[in-house]
Amino acid sequence: MSRILSIIEPGAIQQAVDRLNAGEVIAFPTDTVYALAGSLDSPVAARRIYAIKGRRFDKPLPVLLSNADRISRVANTPDRRTLALADRFWPGPLTLIMPARADAIAETVGEDKTVALRVPDHRQVRALIEAAGGALATTSANLSGAEPSKSAVEVERQLGSAVDLILDDGQIRCGVASTIVRVIGDRFDIVRLGAIPANQIETAWRELRPR
Repeated sequence: MSRILSIIEPGAIQQAVDRLNAGEVIAFPTDTVYALAGSLDSPVAARRIYAIKGRRFDKPLPVLLSNADRISRVANTPDRRTLALADRFWPGPLTLIMPARADAIAETVGEDKTVALRVPDHRQVRALIEAAGGALATTSANLSGAEPSKSAVEVERQLGSAVDLILDDGQIRCGVASTIVRVIGDRFDIVRLGAIPANQIETAWRELRPR
């Protein structure tokens, strides 16, 4: 059985950071669904995430950031429109595809040398990510092909003792994965439609101005 701690319990964030720094895999709530996470400094933790979830190794792990200033931790500077979308929707349920740094761990990098980045709209989780170095390798905390977990109980039911620590913040209202967007020149591509509807992305795109 995994250990479950309330995310607001004194010392819970530090315990989670200590686990991450030790190369362990934890689960925590976000603004969309519960997530599995491991340190970007631990390829072993990243591979454990794949094993726990039953995820195909040809599907790179997204990265959660504590804030937009941490983009440079894993990505090269993206174009101005990508940054403008980040300004508009972060923190929030928008994942943006950006060019990967050459030293980004392989488990987070796609065949096209890109990474998928997001800043979650969850204050305690952003504090955790910042304390753990500003960026974490993540994916939804469920078995591959199963429904995303919307509570710590669901995480434990699906993944059991494979997760070293679960932070609990009750039931997540959203329960829908983030929308994923890739900017290609003067247009954008919705890679996955999720919590942000297409019309909101389209409206923001039309309103973009040079930075």
